[in-house]
Amino acid sequence: MANHVSSLKRARQTVAKTAVNRSNRSKLRGSLRAMRESIAAGDHKAAVEAYRSTASALDKGVQKGVLHKNTASRYKSRLNARVKALVAKAA
Repeated sequence: MANHVSSLKRARQTVAKTAVNRSNRSKLRGSLRAMRESIAAGDHKAAVEAYRSTASALDKGVQKGVLHKNTASRYKSRLNARVKALVAKAA
């Protein structure tokens, strides 16, 4: 356990920041899961709407430091390709 005042403060800050990071990461993962489920269901309208919200969540994850920008870009690119394939198959 920390003994110095500065290390006690750092421990408090770490607990708070960890909670924020866990919350942000959880929201991001939930959005990705919902996106994958809508693609698996084959509903192209729901997939397009889910893609918009997921892309927004990915961008927010980059801003908050949860993801690297290239990782988010890769996710968006792959998800968009899957959505396009689904829409093309439906049309």
